[in-house]
Amino acid sequence: MSAQENHLLVKLREVPHHPGVYLMKDRLGSIIYVGKARDLRKRLSSYFSPSRSRLADHKTRALIRSIHDYEYHVVRNEPESLILESKLIKDYRPKYNVSFRDDKRFPLLKIHLGEPWPRFQVARVRREDGAHYFGPFPHAGALRKTLAWMTKEFGLRSCLPLQPTDRDYQHCSNDIIKNCTAPCIGRIHREAYLEQVAKACEFVRGQSRDILAHLEEEMAEAAKALDFERAAELRDLIESYRKTVNPARQFRRGRGVPGSVSGSTIDPAADVRELQEALGLEHPPAIMECFDISNISTSHCVASMVRFKNGLPDNQNYRRYRIKSVDGQNDFASMSEVVRRRYARILLEARDHLDPDDTEVSQENPLEVMRRLEEDLPEPKDSIKNTFVRLPDLVIVDGGKGQLSSALKELRRLGLQELPLIGLAKEREEIYRPGISEPLVLSHDTGALRLLQRIRDEAHRFANGYHQLLMKRRVAESLLDDCPGVSPARKQRLLTTFGSVARLRKATADEIASIPGIGKRLAEEVLSFLRSHQRPGT
Repeated sequence: MSAQENHLLVKLREVPHHPGVYLMKDRLGSIIYVGKARDLRKRLSSYFSPSRSRLADHKTRALIRSIHDYEYHVVRNEPESLILESKLIKDYRPKYNVSFRDDKRFPLLKIHLGEPWPRFQVARVRREDGAHYFGPFPHAGALRKTLAWMTKEFGLRSCLPLQPTDRDYQHCSNDIIKNCTAPCIGRIHREAYLEQVAKACEFVRGQSRDILAHLEEEMAEAAKALDFERAAELRDLIESYRKTVNPARQFRRGRGVPGSVSGSTIDPAADVRELQEALGLEHPPAIMECFDISNISTSHCVASMVRFKNGLPDNQNYRRYRIKSVDGQNDFASMSEVVRRRYARILLEARDHLDPDDTEVSQENPLEVMRRLEEDLPEPKDSIKNTFVRLPDLVIVDGGKGQLSSALKELRRLGLQELPLIGLAKEREEIYRPGISEPLVLSHDTGALRLLQRIRDEAHRFANGYHQLLMKRRVAESLLDDCPGVSPARKQRLLTTFGSVARLRKATADEIASIPGIGKRLAEEVLSFLRSHQRPGT
């Protein structure tokens, strides 16, 4: 047995018999697998048993051979472990994980009490819209079954209109089958309806013990009366309710994870100080901004800028950009544009805070002026137009020497050449600095590099999310929806290749026919349809 294997087995003795999530690491310290367990010690010990190595499939054997270390996080129950597992997989995207790698999130229950007649809705994203949110709920099926029963039990509406009227009532049968109190025709007053909503909210929070006890009594009576079908239905309902209201915390991005006992819990303040020392900065980089370019297809290019404050995401000050001055894929030119737009705007808006009689302004460079303003003007808590925004203490670009050179050129044009700037290359996590040819390589165990990885990965996620949003909008609004012979899959391929209907209209039939699944005849029909529906001037 090697010294490393012995170390892992000794470390295993400290693992508790509790539910939680574990992260497997390779020799470089990269997360290669995230898993959850009802019993952490039993699950982790199974990876290091000789029989598991012999009997496992090829993928698991390769994973076991790659394990150099692991860490684990204890949670309160299984639903929490499922939520935390999903979050960590989305954050780290380990190569041995397949599930949860998309952007889909666990469902939430949403209700807006400011609406005329509030109703519960299933949502996937928690927004700042004044609504009350419950969840997340790991068991989507149990949630929907509980919601259907709860809506019927409390007489809440499930129709879509914001304020239903008697016209909507004509097309609805929920009142007839006793599933709704029919507020649309005034059968219940708003005060009484809101009382029912309040009871339903208590039910979702798990505070309605009387209702649960009543359901259990009804189940027992149905079984006693040999009505086993009704008893089974109530049993499933009770089980769904318990799964739904089982308390589970929401683990937010950038806030670390609870219960770490392996010494790897994120310490943002310590990571910031360590990064200052590694880069030799005069001051700790309390404010950092990172830029990323997204070129998923040739159709269009987008960029993101994420801002970290004291080592944590400052979500309100994230920005996203459509690249306007670059044709095709050119990361260097795109980086130049987004850096120029970001800091030119900050400098322009700072002029409103300058004293026109201040003679020092003409003698200072822009960076000195901004730093002096920062001492006199507090940074706004939210991003309001025409308010002072502080320059970052460190600018990070996702990429190597090319992206770094492009960003530096724009900062020089703006007089911000002394603003600390680095480039972080993905392949080997090398840090490039202006004027230094050799990259700085930090150990993967350092908090400084992990902090840079977190902000870089967040910028990448934000850019890709914006790119996907634009693609979805373009697909949804496309004229191709009405084109005969063009299925949703074909439409997706056409727009992914050509980027827009306007570019598709300019293509030749042969170019369109080269796309898999589209022959010459269909290509000619598509061109004929698009040109016949062309607006003047387009």
